[in-house]
Amino acid sequence: MMGPRKEAQAALFYEFSLEEHVPQDHPLRSIDRFVDLSTIRAHLADFYSHTGRPSVDPELLIRMLLVGYCFGIRSERRLCEEVHLNLAYRWFCRLDLTDRIPDHSTFSKNRHGRFRESDLLRHVFETTVARCMAEGLVGGQGFAVDASLVVADVQKQNSSNPEDWEAREIAPADAPRAVREYLDVLDNEAFGAASEVKPKFTAHVDPASQWTAARKGPAFFAYSDNYLIDTDHGIIVDVEASRSVKTAEVGASRRMLDRTSERFGLKPDWVAADTAYGSAENLAWLALDRQILPFIPVFDKSKRQDGTWSRSDFTWDPANDRYLCPEGKELKRTQQYHKDPRNKQPRTGRRKYRASKMVCSFCPAKEKCCPKVDARSVTRERFEEVREFARQCTASEYNPKAQARRKKVEMLFAHLKRILGLGRLRLRGPCGVQDAFTLAATAQNLRKLAKLKPLGPATG
Repeated sequence: MMGPRKEAQAALFYEFSLEEHVPQDHPLRSIDRFVDLSTIRAHLADFYSHTGRPSVDPELLIRMLLVGYCFGIRSERRLCEEVHLNLAYRWFCRLDLTDRIPDHSTFSKNRHGRFRESDLLRHVFETTVARCMAEGLVGGQGFAVDASLVVADVQKQNSSNPEDWEAREIAPADAPRAVREYLDVLDNEAFGAASEVKPKFTAHVDPASQWTAARKGPAFFAYSDNYLIDTDHGIIVDVEASRSVKTAEVGASRRMLDRTSERFGLKPDWVAADTAYGSAENLAWLALDRQILPFIPVFDKSKRQDGTWSRSDFTWDPANDRYLCPEGKELKRTQQYHKDPRNKQPRTGRRKYRASKMVCSFCPAKEKCCPKVDARSVTRERFEEVREFARQCTASEYNPKAQARRKKVEMLFAHLKRILGLGRLRLRGPCGVQDAFTLAATAQNLRKLAKLKPLGPATG
């Protein structure tokens, strides 16, 4: 028999508990155990007035942002709608059924104001890293560093040649926020001073973004998200935004290593990275200045492609400051004479070694060595000893294990883009991009904590 029609009637009183309606196995319950925001009020105390209307609770804003980044809700307008409707989100944000949700514009106001002035998002991130360390998830012996391209929120149609863009007269007060931020970081090695080479296009609304074709496809505007992770459990110990050029990414890795040592006292025994970090200067900085073993392939273009002997086929004799060719003949160091007054400075310690023309002319292996010149010459880089040390590290038995652990940072980037939805930025400018990357790294660490330290079985 068909039952009677159900008529919805509003009750005068309700007995409702958010705690009972949020499932015990909901991910936010595990994440909530590791969110410690007890210090943010003291951190922000100097950035609030002692008079006037009470502001929105900063802890509520941070919790809402964490919800958005943990579950891939990129739009702050949509985030407010989701928190309004979802009971689990309300429970995590400490909101009752009758509490009002802040307006979406509140996030922008605080992000461009007191949050950025106080570096609050960095404070929240470092608090999460400290919790990971307290839970025993950070070993501190081995680190890995890498960078990933994230598409900027600009279009090629809204760009022009750098010379044409710089020629325009724009009053700083009338410029967009992203342009003002770019002008502030022109001397920063992560952005304006990262490279003297000017890109083909400059975006009008976000000039700090880099025009790049690094993905071997159509070029686009992007930023680089730099991660420094502990390889034990893939915890992100530092994060940095930079331009998408190699020099900026290498500089970001150095800043992250120094900052991690300063803030947490973590100094790794070794660091793993790809060839982009294998320049002689960076290897020397790691091995000599910071006493860190570099499991990094050496960036080397000395190998010849025409079948003749490369520099690696020659033997270095440090006692006599010379090279020996495969035939046993010596290559002596040449004297550098600078006849051109514009070229008085030698190239950063690079030395050149050359064989005797008479010896090479009658050598039976001349066609294999130097068929197009009278005598063979070999250059030796300034930090060649450090490069050789790095080659020994990558040839050691531990290198395959270090490279396997390095892949954890690539997995984090895949998780960032596919699960958290940060394949394209919504914020512009160096500061906005840094905020987005910092919040995303915080969310990834919280999700990792919830996964590795799950809730026990419910009791009672």
